[in-house]
Amino acid sequence: MRLTLTLAALALLGAATPSGQAPQTNPQVPPGQAAGAKPAAVPAAAAAKPAAVPAPAPSDALVPVVIETAMGEIEIVVDTKRAPSTAANFLAYVDAGLYDGGSFHRTVTPANQPNDAVRIEVIQADIPGTKEGELRPPIPLERTSVTGLRHTNGAVSMARSGPDTAQSSFFICIGVEPSLDFGGKRNPDGQGFAAFGLVTRGMDVVRRIQASPAKAQTLSPPIAIVKVRRR
Repeated sequence: MRLTLTLAALALLGAATPSGQAPQTNPQVPPGQAAGAKPAAVPAAAAAKPAAVPAPAPSDALVPVVIETAMGEIEIVVDTKRAPSTAANFLAYVDAGLYDGGSFHRTVTPANQPNDAVRIEVIQADIPGTKEGELRPPIPLERTSVTGLRHTNGAVSMARSGPDTAQSSFFICIGVEPSLDFGGKRNPDGQGFAAFGLVTRGMDVVRRIQASPAKAQTLSPPIAIVKVRRR
């Protein structure tokens, strides 16, 4: 199904946010220039030319998904072009109905992470415990340095412990979270998390879930997921 998005939403999916862009670990030397050599002077007109940014993903690569919760609907788009493995894994859970009956069980706010030097704001969801026997194998980590996606406001990303351990649990960002990108400091390994989608409708629902009663970071009670389906 083709989906027409606003230019703002496409830009968030297709281009890195300058403030959250991870440093390049292997910068390329311009053709014809030896490593360490002094670069040739660049004409002023050329120097003023803005850097190119990745083109947004085509609309047919953005799969719309509706997350129906007890607090309302959250609509997202899943980027099957830029994060193909992560997107395929998430959609497999969706198509199998494994998120149905699950919940948003965790809320992270500025006030409930006193022991974290790097603080974030997210809500986290997973399949119900009764379906854990149907978990798919862990997937390789698609780093933001490779996909070009970033943990912007409304970004949807996979939760994980170590690299290549993500399965079903996902989270949604509230605000821009560069510490979750490759090179970020939230996870000590610096590999970041695999962003694969973006909220296009329902951020008010996301914020209400985040503000719901909780014991430390555990929502009490959890916010039920009624159904997750493609739109």
